[in-house]
Amino acid sequence: MEATRGEITAYIAAAVLGLYPEREARRIAIMAAAALGGEAEAKFLADPNQRVTIDGVEECAAQLAAGRPVQYVTGRAEFCDMTFHVDESVLIPRPETEELVMWAAQCAAGKPRPRILDVCTGSGCIAIALAARLPEAEVTALDLSHAAVETARRNASTNNVKVRFVEDDALKGMPTLAGERFDIIASNPPYIPRSEMASMHVNVTRYEPHMALFVDDADPLVFYRAIARAARGMLAPDGALLFEVHEAWAERTAEMLREEGFDDTQLRCDLFGKPRMTCSRTAR
Repeated sequence: MEATRGEITAYIAAAVLGLYPEREARRIAIMAAAALGGEAEAKFLADPNQRVTIDGVEECAAQLAAGRPVQYVTGRAEFCDMTFHVDESVLIPRPETEELVMWAAQCAAGKPRPRILDVCTGSGCIAIALAARLPEAEVTALDLSHAAVETARRNASTNNVKVRFVEDDALKGMPTLAGERFDIIASNPPYIPRSEMASMHVNVTRYEPHMALFVDDADPLVFYRAIARAARGMLAPDGALLFEVHEAWAERTAEMLREEGFDDTQLRCDLFGKPRMTCSRTAR
């Protein structure tokens, strides 16, 4: 398509306006147009009247109009000031997960060579962001999905950090890591009850991997409990177990962690005031 940057942005925004509010539609349009054109988003804001030629605009708009997330259309997502490749094999990294990374990094502070495990790593965003912030750390990332591990491996290479990747099942105690000890175990596991699927946006339910999102309503804490039980034997003295949690189940998750022997468990709210993270420490 040959048009001004502003016209291209308006064309894409119009295609998705029925799915998103006007401001979000424009934001998505700028992200998509900039990625297609290989330009900085600031160009579309600062110089919208310059004519440019960008291939693939119509196909991009059609995919977005069908509900496919802009991050999957462009193949990239920003997280902790880093760029990650994403596709339907992994969840799109969310901004609130950056707060879990920061808390985990704080817990690792002062440890000369912290051993870190990221469980249910997906795109690898938590493990890779921690490896970038803590270059002296030994970081391991685990996921059951082979496709997710391959995507995460690609992201580690692209972001020039060293992470060991393991394919294993968090619900079966992660036997591949038997006998290993970690100073930090962090996880953003599946936690959305399936009953909530009907109320969620099509861009999530139709495109993001269900195995990384949803759990049975009968036991929404199944991953937290399994990881906590494994962590009891995997955490080093003065270690920390950190979770991103469902705001509606935050108090119950913290209570479960205490029942599993993590008496020193803190619940923290995100920047929006929602209870979204826990940190459980072992005795020194």
